Amino acid sequence: MEKGWIKLRTYTNALQAEIVKQMLEENGVPAVLLNKQDSSYLFGKIELFVSEEVEQQALALLEDSEIETDGGDDVN
Repeated sequence: MEKGWIKLRTYTNALQAEIVKQMLEENGVPAVLLNKQDSSYLFGKIELFVSEEVEQQALALLEDSEIETDGGDDVN
């Protein structure tokens, strides 16, 4: 990942990770998913990255959202 981006959450569910990414982007927070899952067996992790400048905004949005985040592990 490029310098200045931090891993905010780790997911095992690709759909859930994409929903969270879209929610962040709809609220003006650029986000990137790095899918490290095996394409055949779907084991592994999907990492959600945000820019360091918007980390606190992203965390606040995740806390305030009604999106179920059981599949996301906090990495902080």
